[in-house]
Amino acid sequence: MQSEGMITLQEKYKKEVIPSLCKKFDRKNALSCPRLDKIVVNVGVGKRTLKDVSKRDEIIKRISEDLSVITGQYPQIRKAKISVSGFSLRKGMPVGLRVILRRRRMYGFLEKLINVVFPRVRDFQGINPSSIDREGNLTIGIKEQLVFPEIMPDKVTEFFGMEITIVTTAKNKKEGEELFRQLGVPLKK
Repeated sequence: MQSEGMITLQEKYKKEVIPSLCKKFDRKNALSCPRLDKIVVNVGVGKRTLKDVSKRDEIIKRISEDLSVITGQYPQIRKAKISVSGFSLRKGMPVGLRVILRRRRMYGFLEKLINVVFPRVRDFQGINPSSIDREGNLTIGIKEQLVFPEIMPDKVTEFFGMEITIVTTAKNKKEGEELFRQLGVPLKK
């Protein structure tokens, strides 16, 4: 619940960021300005599930529960498309979990990431702008799920990292970087 006077990230985007981006990139139509499209959260479970096949379902269930608490959405189990004998991987084995956030959940998750999670990361110096690809999408790696406030450290049995990709409609890296700076994502100078 937000208190009076607090502005959400989605409202900030509509009221402040769009006019600023339209002016900076000389756009007449607000819909042509770069915007957030989706946030994809990926967790790989390959090594854990390959070592002990008997505990595979239990491990995936625990990781899935933590990920659903973090994102507010139940994750999709991703399975191997091909068999790779060098990794003891068989076609159809679970290799990861994925959550795709859009609209209100996407803005809420990004707001939590900026205001709560990044300050809790040890020795956080900001995100390197080289993490933005040439299409203007940002990919961030987080080493442990414990930086999220919803996770109780004493109840965690499986530690996992995650890859968070923030997908935009930007046409190039410059537009994407400007969008992230305007939204308050802590990019290094």
